[in-house]
Amino acid sequence: MTAVITVQDLTKRFGSERALDGVDFEVGRGDIFGLLGPSGSGKTTTMKILTGEVEISGGTAEVLGFTDRDFGRSAYVKQLGILSDNSSLYDRLTVKDNLELFRKLYGAGRHRIQEVLEHVGLTEQRDKKVSLLSKGMKQRILICKAILHRPEVLFLDEPTSALDPVTTERIHDMLLTIKGQGTTIMLTTHNMAEATVLCDHVAFLSNGRILDQGRPDNLRHSYKNNKIHVTYRTGIIKSYERSEVNKNILETALFDSNVIDIRSDYPSLGEVFKKVTGRELV
Repeated sequence: MTAVITVQDLTKRFGSERALDGVDFEVGRGDIFGLLGPSGSGKTTTMKILTGEVEISGGTAEVLGFTDRDFGRSAYVKQLGILSDNSSLYDRLTVKDNLELFRKLYGAGRHRIQEVLEHVGLTEQRDKKVSLLSKGMKQRILICKAILHRPEVLFLDEPTSALDPVTTERIHDMLLTIKGQGTTIMLTTHNMAEATVLCDHVAFLSNGRILDQGRPDNLRHSYKNNKIHVTYRTGIIKSYERSEVNKNILETALFDSNVIDIRSDYPSLGEVFKKVTGRELV
């Protein structure tokens, strides 16, 4: 794996509070990496360090060959696309005029405005004032703003927070397309279903520390139990160890008309997070 982002023993203190405590991870070129955890776990702090908004207290961070000492340089920032809690649009301007300002700032071609609007299905809104758009539309325009100049790395802080399922799915499709074009994406989320759909690798962050990381499917497999759960029409659920001792029972259940569901104990990513951290995703 060719690492685009490398973080080693990263720490951040705000006064006596330690927001990050020895964080380590790498993000490969063209991957989607998810930093997962509840509010207050350190996700946004990590993102703000990597985008040059916050200085580190200790450890090292490197992105695209730039070290943390260079994160404030324009040569670095121009290679990034950023969607953060500070991202905004000018409500009194049209969608097109908002994107035109950013296009000129980053030297992107004029054709890119039409391209990105088509990408998110908002070409018909190009001449509308931003103040007239829904929250979901504004979020899609903010992502357009972040990808307008074809960044090498895209940083997204909670990209679909509080959006409706249809808009969320549309943004997911867009991000997978961008990834397919070679952009490296790092996102933060507390939505484990989102991470399962999007991410090549994830890291579980809790109280400023990464407690486990890896590919979502690998993490789910590593924390599963060796049990089969059988649900009957009466509502009774019986659990059996997957073993030779229970072979006949499980084979009989496959053809039992009173059985309405048979499933293995294959945890969701959210259930794995709870096992690892002991915390709910709130």
